[in-house]
Amino acid sequence: MIWHLIAAIFAGLGAAGIGLLLRTLSGKRLPRWIIPVLGGLGMLGYQINVEYNWYEHKRSLLPDTARIVQVQEEPMFWRPWTYLFPMTTAFSVVDEQGMTTREQAGKKHVEFLLYRFEKQLQDSVSHQTWLMNCATRETLPLEGEERRPRLDAMRRLTSEAPLYRVVCTET
Repeated sequence: MIWHLIAAIFAGLGAAGIGLLLRTLSGKRLPRWIIPVLGGLGMLGYQINVEYNWYEHKRSLLPDTARIVQVQEEPMFWRPWTYLFPMTTAFSVVDEQGMTTREQAGKKHVEFLLYRFEKQLQDSVSHQTWLMNCATRETLPLEGEERRPRLDAMRRLTSEAPLYRVVCTET
C-alpha cells in the first residue's frame, strides 16, 4: 500500500511537471493554477488506473487450472465514473486441481474449494469447501475439519450457471 502512495505522488509530480513545462512553453500565458490541477489529475488518473486494473492483475496471478465462475462489478457514489464503467470489486474462482469427484448411487458428486477475492483497503481472499450434486445441480457448503454439510444453505443452480458448468461439465 505504501508503494501505491509513493507511485501516486510521483504520478502527481510528473503531471505537475508537464503543467509547468506547458506554462513555460506558452510564455507564461497559461494560468499558474494549471500546475496543481494537472498534479491532482495525475494522481487521480493513477489511482483510477490501479483500481480498474486490479482484476486483470489478480487474474494474471492465478494458476492455469483456476476457472473464474463469478465476477462482481458495482458502481460507487464516491467514484461517479463507475456508473458509466462499473469497476470489478470481487470475483470467485474454482481450482480444477482441488476438485474431488465421487460416484454415489449412480450420481456424480464433486467436492471443490471456492475462492473469493475481494478488493478492499487490503485485498482479501476467503475460501469455502462446497459439495455439488451434478445430477440435481444442488450445492451446499461443508463446514469444519469433519466437513459437515450445511443443509440450510443448500441452493440449486441453473444448468447455465458458470459454477455448475465448471464443476460438473468440464471435469
